Amino acid sequence: MANLVIAAAALSFLSIFYFYIYLPNSTNHGETITVPDLEGMDLGKIDEFLSGHDLRYEVSDSSYSDEFPPLTVLQQFPKPGSKVKENRKVYITINRVTPPTVPMPDLVDRSRINAEVVLKSNELRRGHIILEPSPFLNLVKEMRYMGKPIDAGTRVPKGAVIDLVVGDGNGRTDFRIGSLIGDSYETALFKLQGWNLHLGVVEIPAGVDTTGTSPVVYKQYPEVNEQVRVGDPVDLWLAPPGYKEPNDMEEEPGTDEL
Repeated sequence: MANLVIAAAALSFLSIFYFYIYLPNSTNHGETITVPDLEGMDLGKIDEFLSGHDLRYEVSDSSYSDEFPPLTVLQQFPKPGSKVKENRKVYITINRVTPPTVPMPDLVDRSRINAEVVLKSNELRRGHIILEPSPFLNLVKEMRYMGKPIDAGTRVPKGAVIDLVVGDGNGRTDFRIGSLIGDSYETALFKLQGWNLHLGVVEIPAGVDTTGTSPVVYKQYPEVNEQVRVGDPVDLWLAPPGYKEPNDMEEEPGTDEL
């Protein structure tokens, strides 16, 4: 019986010693470390920094942000201010050296405001607004990247700065009209739209058969190089290729008097 009492007392002593003396000393039981904020810190400095806080780290992922330099911390877990045990591993996400690319969206003929929304949704940034003569105020005429025109679909780095060339709402009010002679109706109409001119009267000479042919412009008014204004109408005369307009001033053949 005495042996059982001694054994029980010894077991109790060992339990108390293990849980209240040995275990706390071997595991820092009850002691915690506050996780520091690593966001924006250079990867090359993290190891020494965390060692001073009795912590370790592991790179768990990479992402991209144009707000931070390459190879800096974007995110971490546990979060800053968390309480953890000594030697705890902190998992970090670092910023990529090379940004991923995205296709350039088509912004031509969009309003400036709409173009800016599209740029933002594609993780691109709007740069300079460049005004050029055009009757259409704030309508995008061209996109530029690094000072050069860029086509829709061309891949650019995420976060790239895109300049927008937009209309100033004035345009060239007076200019000399180009030639439409020899153009098909469709080509002439396309040119007129590009010049911000309207189609006026379209005529085909009386008695001229255009069946089975592709008529072309043989005369225009105003004539080539005449001064016109934005919005002016332009009249066209169409006939089969090779058609020559009769000379109204040509004299009627006469009869010699005897």
